[in-house]
Amino acid sequence: MQSDRPIFVIGCPRSGTTMLQLMLHSHPRIAVAPETRFLVPGYYRRFGFGDLREEANRRRLGQWIASDKDTKFKELKLDGDRFVEEVVAGPPTLGSAIGIAFRSYAERYGKARWGDKRPSYYHYVDLILRLFPDAQFVHLIRDGRDCVASLKEMPWYGKDVFHAVNNWAEAIDFGRRHARRLPADSYYELRYEDLTASPETELTTLCAFLGEEYDPAMSEPCHAAREAIPQHKIWHSNTHGEVTTARSGSWKARLKPWEVSLCETVLAERLTANGYELTGAPAAEKGQVAEVSRVAAKRRAARRRKDLRDRINRLREPGPVAAQLTTRQLGELVKA
Repeated sequence: MQSDRPIFVIGCPRSGTTMLQLMLHSHPRIAVAPETRFLVPGYYRRFGFGDLREEANRRRLGQWIASDKDTKFKELKLDGDRFVEEVVAGPPTLGSAIGIAFRSYAERYGKARWGDKRPSYYHYVDLILRLFPDAQFVHLIRDGRDCVASLKEMPWYGKDVFHAVNNWAEAIDFGRRHARRLPADSYYELRYEDLTASPETELTTLCAFLGEEYDPAMSEPCHAAREAIPQHKIWHSNTHGEVTTARSGSWKARLKPWEVSLCETVLAERLTANGYELTGAPAAEKGQVAEVSRVAAKRRAARRRKDLRDRINRLREPGPVAAQLTTRQLGELVKA
């Protein structure tokens, strides 16, 4: 039986996740949506929708997904009214409502399987598994120095280099945690540099993990970019060209010497563990390293507070949250 498990592409921002999204979207059975903003926010707002076993509450949830200005539902180019009615008629869980949106997106392309891509999902793997217990995660890793260099240049990234360094460190650390905890058929890692150097080889192995056959169209994602990438996202313009290794190592011309030192001082073990060579740059100044540590501590504390609130909230869950749409999801429902 062919798989219908949902696929989530994760990784540090600017690690090539959009390219990988398009590669997967080029598969004849898989559609991976552009980034939306309703999965994680919907989860944290779930109490506001009440018990979804009540039809009126499912309607309110569907309407929020389809019409709230912050959800980016419009980028899926779906009929909002029809979607709301499908949520009302669907299984009474939050995961089901969210899954129906992505399933509808896949149906737009005549495809049987859906995926979602958002780099920051590496923070939310446990949350996503609550919604989609059969999810498969594909973590794309890129040289941290390239990620830091690229983040600095993004019009939407309003933070400094100290936060950018932490972004990559967190993605690697969360990835290690997921690799230890998740089953082998649920979590997969690959490197951007390997993917761009040998797309067919890397994608063939990835497809085996997903339970799919490799299709040559996956190695030419530029064709999918014309439809699947919103035009206003000019920072994804490189995805409209051929897959290339030209941007690997571009940090050498984009980072200042002190930034190279900072990356290699703070990230040395993580870089070498993932196959990236160090330049031997002098150690960063103590004050700069201390600032990275200060930012890291602040970010950890914020996550701990959020996780604690969620653990408490789970004790008063208004209803089941797991999706009831795919073969495995329905199988778990029968077991329960």
